[in-house]
Amino acid sequence: MKVKLFDCEDETDLEESVNEFLSTINDVVDIKYQVSVSVFSEEQIFCFSAMIVYY
Repeated sequence: MKVKLFDCEDETDLEESVNEFLSTINDVVDIKYQVSVSVFSEEQIFCFSAMIVYY
């Protein structure tokens, strides 16, 4: 079993990266998705991440 981690600042970038990776493998066990946000000064910083567990 293996894992692949993705971390992007934009949800569309994460979607593209995950879809590209999924097209190269056959046996997905699980996908975990997470969004976190923080505030720096007056700017909101988003982090979109995913972990794919596969064979």
